[in-house]
Amino acid sequence: VLESQSLQDSIKPQKVEFHSLNFNTTLHWQPGWAREARDALYFVQYKVYGESTWQNKDSCWGIPSHVCDLTHETSDIQEPYYGRVRATLAGVYSNWSLSSRFTPWRETIIGPPMVTVVHSNTSITVKLQAPHSPYKRKRGSKIAMTNYYDLLYQVFIINNLLDEQHRVLVYEGKDKAIKIQDLRPGVSYCIVAKTYVPMLDRSSAYSSRQCTVL
Repeated sequence: VLESQSLQDSIKPQKVEFHSLNFNTTLHWQPGWAREARDALYFVQYKVYGESTWQNKDSCWGIPSHVCDLTHETSDIQEPYYGRVRATLAGVYSNWSLSSRFTPWRETIIGPPMVTVVHSNTSITVKLQAPHSPYKRKRGSKIAMTNYYDLLYQVFIINNLLDEQHRVLVYEGKDKAIKIQDLRPGVSYCIVAKTYVPMLDRSSAYSSRQCTVL
């Protein structure tokens, strides 16, 4: 009994947490500290905060992986959720390990916009596209993150003659196309952009840089 008790403790999943990008939401965990724990299988359940019954996630039932996709199960983005994981090895089951409470709307990380750059003589036109959520309209197109948040775009220009890290904010607002004028011919410029949610005071990472020589 002692041995199975210590195995039970040593295979218990650690650090159960939600990771979410643009509402693509996964539950992650780490194996227990026992060396044998790498052979364990895992079972995942989830529930909305305040509900008494846990739901099984069928495709994450008895899996060797340390990640489980709960995008579909957390689609009511204003609701707070919990996830929990238990492990089994050699006929022994660990206790459940619980995540912190997770509210998608508040906690998902919003990605940067897609940036396209078109240049003419002394100006650059920057086209911006908001990231998409995994959720679809009836006709099948994915719903943009702008449906869920009041998003602003922040556009920065990098003049490659100057310091690489010297990003100048040239625009903040909701326009999907902006024109940056009076630039110098023959100079290489790069554009990066972020999404910004004023209500949460949160910015995305920078987009990948789009460069052009005028």
